Amino acid sequence: MKCNMGKTDRILRGIVGVAVIGAGVYYQSWWGAIGAIPLGTALIGWCPAYFPFGISSCKTD
Repeated sequence: MKCNMGKTDRILRGIVGVAVIGAGVYYQSWWGAIGAIPLGTALIGWCPAYFPFGISSCKTD
């Protein structure tokens, strides 16, 4: 898996993931588990939804 997410994309996904998980815990809803998806993609730096379309937010030299 080649990295296809830039630094800003990863930071935003991490924040959104933590916020969704936090909201799920606060409201005691299992929907907070969905926050694991953006958090996981932020941690590994690869988004499977970007792959089929050839999208990459990584900087090119």
